[in-house]
Amino acid sequence: MSSDFPNPDARPETLAFPRHPQEGTGALRLGLLAGGGEFPVRFARSARRAGHFVYGLGVAGMASEELFDACSEFRFAPLARMGKAIRLLRKAKVDRVIMAGKIEKTVLFHPFRWLRLLPDWRTIHMWYRFARQNKKDDTILLAIIREFERDGLVFDSALTFAPELLVKHGFLTQRRPTPAQWKDIRFGWDLAREMGRLDVGQTVVVNDTAVIAVEAIEGTDRCIRRAGELCRRGGFTVVKVAKPGQDMRFDVPTVGAETIRSMHEAGGRVLAIEAGMTIIISPEETAALADKFGISIVAVNAEELALQSVA
Repeated sequence: MSSDFPNPDARPETLAFPRHPQEGTGALRLGLLAGGGEFPVRFARSARRAGHFVYGLGVAGMASEELFDACSEFRFAPLARMGKAIRLLRKAKVDRVIMAGKIEKTVLFHPFRWLRLLPDWRTIHMWYRFARQNKKDDTILLAIIREFERDGLVFDSALTFAPELLVKHGFLTQRRPTPAQWKDIRFGWDLAREMGRLDVGQTVVVNDTAVIAVEAIEGTDRCIRRAGELCRRGGFTVVKVAKPGQDMRFDVPTVGAETIRSMHEAGGRVLAIEAGMTIIISPEETAALADKFGISIVAVNAEELALQSVA
C-alpha cells in the first residue's frame, strides 16, 4: 500500500460525532460509500448542511481521514468485503446510498490480487453473477448496485442532495481560449464523448487537432501528466465530458485544484468541461489557482460547440 494513502489504523475504526445543528427530525439518513479524493468530503459536508445524517463507509487505503469529521458517523471498510458494507448500512438504517470518490481499479491487476483483497462471499457472488464479463467501470459499478439492491439498499446520485457541486455554464477564469484552442475543444469534444460511450475514459488531451493522450484506467491526472511527457512544448487542451446517457449515481466527471496542478506541471493551458454534467471541487480555489497559472477553464455544452462549427 502506498505511503500516500491514509492509514485506516491511525484512528479508531468508528467515530460518531454529534449531529450537525441542522440535523433533526425528518432528515434523511444517507449511506456514503467513499473512495479517494475530495468529492466524498465535500458531499458529506454539503449533505449535513442540508440537514441530512451521513453514515460514511470509506474504502480503506483510498478514502480520506477528513471523512471522520465530515460525516455524522464514519468508519473504514475493506474494498472487497461487500457483505460487511451491506450489513453496516442496513444496521445504520440508511434511506439512500451514495457513491462518491475514485476507486483505484488498478488493484485488479496486482499480482495475487485475490490474496491481497481477500473478497468475502457477497463480493465473489457479485463478481461472478454480474461483473465477470468485463471490467469496464459501468459494468463493475452497476454490478455493485445490483448486489446492494438485493438487500433493499437503494442508490441515488450525490447531486440529488448537493446539486451546487455541478459546474454552471460559462467561463470560470479570467483567461479565455484562443480561436486555435476553441478548435481543439471542438475537435476533442466528440472524441471524448466517444471514449465515454465505449466506457474507456472521459478525458482526451488535444494539441493542434492531434490527440496526445486518452484517459483509461490511470485516471485524469495521470493522463494529463502523460500528455506532458509526449507534448514537451506544452500548450495543450484537456477536454473532459460526461458519457452519453451518463448514470448520475456514479462516475460523474470531476475536476478540482489537483487537476489544475497536474495541468500546470505538464504544460496544459485549457480545461474544457461539460456544463451541468461535471462536478467541480472547491470552484473558487480551483479558478483562483487556474488564474495564477494562466490556465483557462470553460464549461460548455455540445449544442454551442456545434453552432460554433457551423459559424
